[in-house]
Amino acid sequence: MSRPVKQRCIRKDPASYYFKPRGIPLKDLKENNLTLDELEAIRLADLDRQYQQQAACKMGVSRQTFGNIIKSAHHKIADALLRGKALKIKGGFVKKVRI
Repeated sequence: MSRPVKQRCIRKDPASYYFKPRGIPLKDLKENNLTLDELEAIRLADLDRQYQQQAACKMGVSRQTFGNIIKSAHHKIADALLRGKALKIKGGFVKKVRI
């Protein structure tokens, strides 16, 4: 039996919840779902340039879990960018905190 998913702490909501390639109608696009915790991991690791251990502490998860989250996020973003898919930001087991 697997362990229950632990809530991940996020600092703020994104400015936009949907991105798509220009010039392609929405009905013709496939989409990837990026969860709020994956977006938070991208923000901490790539935008704020924090080490994984430091970022993991801020999200309330282990370093290994943070590594898994960021790996999944990078894959989804690369897939959307390189294959012309839309990117929807939604979901995840998160709680908003002030850091």
